[in-house]
Amino acid sequence: MEQDQQFLEYVVKALADHPEDVKITRTVDEMGVLLTLSVHKDDMGKVIGRSGATAKAIRTVLRVVGMKNDARVNLKIEEPEGSERGQGMAPERGERGERPSSAPSEPYVRDTTVDDVIKDLKGE
Repeated sequence: MEQDQQFLEYVVKALADHPEDVKITRTVDEMGVLLTLSVHKDDMGKVIGRSGATAKAIRTVLRVVGMKNDARVNLKIEEPEGSERGQGMAPERGERGERPSSAPSEPYVRDTTVDDVIKDLKGE
């Protein structure tokens, strides 16, 4: 198991009430590493956090872990079976953060770059 996958498993299992249901698949392609996370539906809120803050923090640290290995690491959190998403939520992005073709035409916001992550870590 690679370092990025080990890190993600450790963090998510520590957050989850159902650590036995934490499943991570790791795929590598020309765009980098994609970690796909699946958790029990009762643990989704803990993994995502208020306004997505926990998921964003996990993604930031995963990018730093990836930088150590010269890899771009992305995290996809799968929606569990039987979950109920509220109406009016933003459209879900695809595997690599691209906008689905049916999405409204608001401006596209680029993902955080590695340079942004390093500045955050340095406190700049």
